[in-house]
Amino acid sequence: MLAWTLFVYIFSICSLCALISALAAWQKKKKTALSFSILAILVLLAFLFFLWHSLARPPMRTLGETRLWYALFLLLAGVLTYIRWEYKWILSYTSLMSIVFLTINLCKPELHDATLMPALQSVWFAPHVGVYMFAYALAGASFILALYGLLSHKQDPKLLKSADNLVYIALAFLNIGMIFGAVWGKAAWGHFWNWDAKETWALLTCLLYSFYIHYRLQYPTNKKIAYIVLIIAFIALQICWYGVKYLPAAGGSLHLYGG
Repeated sequence: MLAWTLFVYIFSICSLCALISALAAWQKKKKTALSFSILAILVLLAFLFFLWHSLARPPMRTLGETRLWYALFLLLAGVLTYIRWEYKWILSYTSLMSIVFLTINLCKPELHDATLMPALQSVWFAPHVGVYMFAYALAGASFILALYGLLSHKQDPKLLKSADNLVYIALAFLNIGMIFGAVWGKAAWGHFWNWDAKETWALLTCLLYSFYIHYRLQYPTNKKIAYIVLIIAFIALQICWYGVKYLPAAGGSLHLYGG
């Protein structure tokens, strides 16, 4: 397909822009960081619209196509949070993670035409996965802050406050993603909730982040415990994201698609 033959150029431009943005953010060069992130977003959006036109359908069905959206949402998450709070951690993290997803697409061209199974070809696929990826990006950034705070023993009040702001947004989007998933589940399986292993761990993840927020409000000076809770919540998120398929209870999961 002509569109995918051009991807190597799109990859090169977006990855270079994202890398420059990550380095500029780390060096507190805000205008440069934002300019190159926005340029990467626009180039990726242009390629997605070109794919849409050439395929005569939204590019959301194959694994290769969905990875493009992952990269886009990560870049958007980084830009929006950087504009709001100027956390150099966030823009650097999301820029580098977007490069990872683009690199996977470049190294695995067979995924470009690996059509998703019928259960995943739903209008709810893009909003459900996109919202979750946005939340995961922010949760991952808060985990880095928590790990740094716990290991460095620094008493910087801005550090934990930064994690708080990220968790507020991440938890909101985790809940939105769960709602989208429930609506999708109703359409696909006839039930909003099945206590499936994936669903159960998604709920547990939300509860842990909720506990973190309540703990911070109740005990605002106990930073060490707060960092530990945040790290545990992120571990639960990892199990929910990809680790649940390795659990014994996941054998009959509705979320195992065999590919």
